Amino acid sequence: MEKPFRIEGKGESSNKTVRLPNDLICRLETVAQEKNLSFSAIVIQCCEYALENLEE
Repeated sequence: MEKPFRIEGKGESSNKTVRLPNDLICRLETVAQEKNLSFSAIVIQCCEYALENLEE
């Protein structure tokens, strides 16, 4: 059973530059604004969720 996607707080971090498609950036920025969180917080949560639910 998949876990629901939950937005959480922040922890320790480092800087890393990545390139994302413009349409994905817009979608992530929209969610960040709706949830009153930073863009980085949304990207982190999405990546963690994807990795935890990655099929073998």
